[in-house]
Amino acid sequence: MATKPPKADIDESRVRVTQTKRVAVGVPAVLHALQIANEQMGVTRSVQTLLRVNQKDGFDCPGCAWPEEDKRHTAEFCENGAKAVAEEATLRRVSPEFFAAHSIDELRAHDDWWLGQQGRLTHPMILDEGATHYRPISWDDALREIAGAIAHVADPDETVFYTSGRTSNEAAFLYQLLVRGVGTNNLPDCSNMCHESSGSALTETIGIGKGTVSIEDIHEADLLIVAGQNPGTNHPRMLSALEKAKARGATIIAVNPLPEAGLMRFENPQTVKGVAFRGTKLADQFAQIRLGGDQALFQAIGKHLLEAEERDGGVLDHAFIAEHTSGFEAYRQARADASWRELVEATGLPEKTLRRVGEAVRMSKATIVCWAMGLTQHKHSVPTLRDIVDVLLLQGNIGRPGAGVCPVRGHSNVQGDRTVGIYEKPSAAFLDALDAEFGFAAPREHGFDTVGAIRAMRDGGVRFFMGMGGNFVSATPDTAVVEAAMGRVDLTVQVSTKLNRSHVVTGRRAIILPTLGRTDRDQRGGREQRVTVEDSMGAVHASRGRLAPPSEELLSEVAIVARLCGLLFGGADAAASARLAPPASPGAAPEQDIDRGQVERTSAEEADGSNPAEVRHPLNVPRADWAALEADYALIRSHIERVIPGFDDYEARIDKGRTLHLPNGPRDARRFATADGKARFTVNPLEFPRIPRGRLLLQTLRSHDQYNTTIYGKDDRYRGIHGGRRVVLVNAKDIMALGFAPDEVVDLVSEWTGPDGRIEERRAERFRIVPYRTPRGNAAAYYPETNVLVPLDSVADVSGTPTSKSVVVRLEHRDR
Repeated sequence: MATKPPKADIDESRVRVTQTKRVAVGVPAVLHALQIANEQMGVTRSVQTLLRVNQKDGFDCPGCAWPEEDKRHTAEFCENGAKAVAEEATLRRVSPEFFAAHSIDELRAHDDWWLGQQGRLTHPMILDEGATHYRPISWDDALREIAGAIAHVADPDETVFYTSGRTSNEAAFLYQLLVRGVGTNNLPDCSNMCHESSGSALTETIGIGKGTVSIEDIHEADLLIVAGQNPGTNHPRMLSALEKAKARGATIIAVNPLPEAGLMRFENPQTVKGVAFRGTKLADQFAQIRLGGDQALFQAIGKHLLEAEERDGGVLDHAFIAEHTSGFEAYRQARADASWRELVEATGLPEKTLRRVGEAVRMSKATIVCWAMGLTQHKHSVPTLRDIVDVLLLQGNIGRPGAGVCPVRGHSNVQGDRTVGIYEKPSAAFLDALDAEFGFAAPREHGFDTVGAIRAMRDGGVRFFMGMGGNFVSATPDTAVVEAAMGRVDLTVQVSTKLNRSHVVTGRRAIILPTLGRTDRDQRGGREQRVTVEDSMGAVHASRGRLAPPSEELLSEVAIVARLCGLLFGGADAAASARLAPPASPGAAPEQDIDRGQVERTSAEEADGSNPAEVRHPLNVPRADWAALEADYALIRSHIERVIPGFDDYEARIDKGRTLHLPNGPRDARRFATADGKARFTVNPLEFPRIPRGRLLLQTLRSHDQYNTTIYGKDDRYRGIHGGRRVVLVNAKDIMALGFAPDEVVDLVSEWTGPDGRIEERRAERFRIVPYRTPRGNAAAYYPETNVLVPLDSVADVSGTPTSKSVVVRLEHRDR
C-alpha cells in the first residue's frame, strides 16, 4: 500500500551534511527509486507502471527529454524518471473535501514539497473573489467562466497563455491555435527560462534553434565536452550513452563550477560491471570553471586551435570553412587579438589547463559539445553559445557523424511544444500555413515571453492568465514581484495534475482544471487515444497512458482546449466569435443560458454601444470541427502534418512504436537556413561577471530529489545534504574570509543595479552555510527557494532568459 500524504512540513533546522559522493547511480539509486515508487503507488502498481515507461507501446517519461535508442531495455527509466512517474501515478488524491478542509491561507503557508505530496487533483475547483476556500464547479460552468473572461477583455493582448514542457504535441498545437484565435501571440513557455539562449544563438549561427546530433552520434563521438550540465541528477539516462561512448574510446571533458558525481563515475545498475565492479569512470578531465567563464573557455579553445594551425597545419577543415561558412577571417583576427591573461582571469583556470582542453579538441576526429542551464542563464549566454559554434565550425564538426551541438533540453516535450507553435515570436511562414489551414488571419505582432508577461501583469496590463501545466509562480524569477503580479489578474486558470504554489498564489479569482497525466489512459471518442512528444534530439514518438485515471472527472488537455475553442469560436462553419456572458461577480452563480458551441453575431454598431462591459472581438476566428478533434487526436495530427514541414505521413510513421525524425538541415545536409545560406562565425567581445569585494556570485540549481519545481524530498544525496533545502554551498576559504562560520544560518541578499542606476536588494532568509568545493567567489543554492533573489529585469541579452546562474549576493548574519 502507498503511504498517506504528509500532514506537516519537514523541519529543516535539522539538516545534516555528509561527504559528497564520487559515483552516481548504482544499487543505492535503484533502492531509492523503488522506495519512492512504493510510497506513492504501492508495490503492484509500481511494477506495472515502471515497466511501461519509455517503451514503444507504453508512455513517455514525464521527466527529462533524453532520447531512447531504438532497442529498449526492459527497465527503460532512471532514478529520477521513476520518481517523476511515481509522483504522477500516486494513489494520493486531492478531492473537493481536501479544499473544504484547508483554507487558501493555510495552503499558502505550506511549501512546494508539501503541496506536491498531497496527490492528484480530482475535480474542477473555483476560488471566488474574496473567498477563503476553493469550491467545486462543474466542467461546463468552469469552461464557460473561462471563455467568458477571455471574450470580455478589452484587448486580446490582456490575456496570457503559459505552457509547460509536459504538454503533448497535440494539446500544444490546439492550444496555440486557441490563443491565436483569441487574437494574441502571448504564449510564454518554460523554454523562455531555460534554453531560449540556445535557440537564439543556434538560429542565428546555423539556421535552426535545435541541436544537430542524434543518440547514435553521442555513441560515435571522439570527444564529448559536457559544460554547465549535471546529467547524474537532471538527465541520468544520458550516463548510459556516455558510458557507451567511453567503451568505444571517447574522451569526456566535464566543465562545471561544481564537481558532480554523475560525471565522475557511473555504476550502471543494468550491467554486471556497474553493480559489481565499480562501474565506469566518465570524465577524463574536470575543468572547474568560474561561474560565467564558459565563453572565455571556448574562446581559449578557438585561440589554441588557430595557433596550432598556424604553427603545424592540419588542424582546421579548410574545405568546410570555405564552402559552408562565412565570417571566418574576422573570427580568426579576433582570436589572435585575444589575451591569454584575460582568458585565464575569466575562467579561473591556468593557461596550461585551457591549452590541455584545447589540445583534446585539436586531436579529436569528431567533437560534440553538450550543455544545459549552466550556460544559458547568464547575461552573456547567447555570445557564449555562439563561441561554442565557432569552435565546432573550425574543424567541420557540424553535419557529420559523432559531431555537433547538443543542447540538452529539460522537460520531456519542451522542444516539441516549440515545434508545433508555442512561441511568442512565430515565423511568418508558420502563421501563413496556419491561416491557410484554418481559414483565419492569425495575429502577426509578437507577444510576451515569460519575463514580458510578468512585467505586464505587474503593471496591470493583464486581466486573464492560463497555465497549461507547470508551476508558473515557483518557476519564474523575482518571486515577490511575481506573486504580487498574479494578484492583479482578474482570473487565473491552472490546468494541472497536482497541487502546486500556482494554485494558492492566484488572481482575484482562480480556477483549477484537473487533467490527465502522461501515465493515464485517455479514453475519448470510444477509443484509447495516443499523443506524441519530441525528445531533445528532434525525434517524435507516440505515448499512450495505461493506468485508470485517478478520477472520472478528469479531462485531457486536448479535450479542455477543444471545448474552449468550441465555446469561443463556435462550430465548424462559424463565422463569428462567441458573445459570452461577462465574468460572474463575487459569489454569483454562473450564467446558464449559453449553449456550448453557439455564437451570437454582433454588428459593428452594437460593438460601439454604450455598455463597455460587453466587448466584441473581430469576426476572425479559426474554423474547425472542435468536437471531432476532441474525439480523435489523429485529426489534430493531420492538421499538424499540413501546417508544419517534416511531419509527412505523421500517423503512419508513429504506428507500432516507430520514431519520426524531424528534418534538420545542418545535420542532414550541411544546409544552413541563415541569410546567406552558410553557417556563421561570429565575433563576440569577451564578457564575464566581475564580483564586487565582499560578495559572492550565486547560481541556483536543482537538488537530486527534485525535477524543476517538483520536490520529491529534502535530500541531495550526491552533494551530501540531508533533511533540508535552505542551504548555501560556499568555498571554505570564502566562509572564513567573509567572517562567517560553517553551519551558520544566514540571510542571502542579492544586489542588482537597476535601470535607474540604483542598487536593488532582494532577500532570502535562513540559509545554512555548507562548506563545499566551489571556485572562490562562487556559491550555489537550490531553486525555487532562491528564485526570489533573481531580479526580473536581469536577463540574458537577445534571449531574455533570467540570469539565474549569476546572481551577486552578500551573506548577512542573523540575530540569534
